[in-house]
Amino acid sequence: MNTMDPRPLYARAAAQIASLIATVRPERLESPTPCAEFDVRLLLSHMVGGTRRIAVIGAGGDGLALPPFADGVPDDGWSAAYDEARDRVRAGWADDARLDATVRAPWGEVPGRIALAGYVMEAVTHTWDLSEALGQPLGLDPELAEFALTIAGRVLPDEGREDPELPFGAVAPTPEGADAYGRLAAWTGRRPLVTA
Repeated sequence: MNTMDPRPLYARAAAQIASLIATVRPERLESPTPCAEFDVRLLLSHMVGGTRRIAVIGAGGDGLALPPFADGVPDDGWSAAYDEARDRVRAGWADDARLDATVRAPWGEVPGRIALAGYVMEAVTHTWDLSEALGQPLGLDPELAEFALTIAGRVLPDEGREDPELPFGAVAPTPEGADAYGRLAAWTGRRPLVTA
């Protein structure tokens, strides 16, 4: 983990998100998601907002000064907003030195590579949320889920999740035969909305 470069995995996760966002139809924007407090529109807002934050962190700024949600995006503008934000991530993290620089993430001051790996976990987890809300329109990359699950197991212990500031509930039961996304969802306290 100390020397891994999470940028290629982040790029793959972002490409997967972009493909999934492109499937969102306007009538689905108010659909529920596995995050009980988010409908699809608010989840998209959070995904764009979080992407903007990690872009600023990569560029050496204070990403936490940005709101975690993107306001003012029109209903037909989510793909463009996300594409613009992920382009900023690519540019912000282009310098290899950013991987070892100490940065401030929501969970504290860490090396850049750890912060970006944490954002891979968040992005992949929210990808599952969005996929569930949309009825699983695309196949998802299992390697990304395995990586995110590894990170989640390291940074998100089973204990102590009663903190209301923590955006993850208690570990949910893992459905029988669950793939890596199902195991990740369960570890982060989520339950499926749809079943195969």
